[in-house]
Amino acid sequence: MENAATRVDIGFQGGQVLALRITGDEYKSLRKALDDDRSSRWHEVKTQDSEVSIDLSQVLYIRLDTEDHKVGF
Repeated sequence: MENAATRVDIGFQGGQVLALRITGDEYKSLRKALDDDRSSRWHEVKTQDSEVSIDLSQVLYIRLDTEDHKVGF
């Protein structure tokens, strides 16, 4: 995933899904924060055009888009 922006869907309790385009470094930072039991409740994620504060206690899943996108049929 390097540092090119890739789509990541973050699913929350209650059914909401947040779709973001983030770099590989941001994805790794988010995964590390979710894996760390002593992490603070809130985590800042820098996207291509904004910063998003995520309540880690509400995250149920993260889906990383790994498919190559193609134009045409």
